[in-house]
Amino acid sequence: MEQIKFLLDLFLHLDEYLARIILDYGTWTYAILFFVIFMETGFVVTPFLPGDSLLFAAGTFAALGSLNVWVIVGLLFVAAVLGDAVNYSIGHYLGERAYNVKWIKKEYLDKTHAFFEKHGGKAIFLARFVPIVRTFAPFVAGIGKMTYGYFATYNVVGGAVWVTLFTLLGFFFGNLEFVKKNFEFVIVAIILISVVPMFVEWWKARREAKTAHIKTETS
Repeated sequence: MEQIKFLLDLFLHLDEYLARIILDYGTWTYAILFFVIFMETGFVVTPFLPGDSLLFAAGTFAALGSLNVWVIVGLLFVAAVLGDAVNYSIGHYLGERAYNVKWIKKEYLDKTHAFFEKHGGKAIFLARFVPIVRTFAPFVAGIGKMTYGYFATYNVVGGAVWVTLFTLLGFFFGNLEFVKKNFEFVIVAIILISVVPMFVEWWKARREAKTAHIKTETS
């Protein structure tokens, strides 16, 4: 329970935590940001780490001059791509055995697999913008034996767009008076908007299944 409270506080007050890190660690902040993004994308056991919101917050502090925006974009792009590559490699190594690993949630694997069924290879790109699925997509791609060259293309393009988009959003809009006064609500909005693609796909799948069911009953 305490861990859940901490994670919730971390997400809602990410700006305060990042400000403290910058004050305490200075240049080492870049290494911390790199590590968090790498972990969030690189290991299926860490989907709870901040992704979109951290990029946005980092961009906000870059606009204040506390960080260099282009160093952030370049460094975290590398972290995102390396993270996905490691995650793919782990999935590729484990193969179908991954479904028998107790600490890996089968529910998340199944959801991500359905995401792949719907979108094919471009799921690697789209998954960048969906929390939790972002962490599991490269892992499931590895399990499914997707060729690495095919995976790498979507990995690099997706990583570049994801990191650049959210960092620059924070850079250009993070310091607006409204955003600064309502940062926790903006973070919640970012998370909710990120989940929209998954919700839309779920709604479409449910609608299609319902339509198929009606056709079966009337035939």
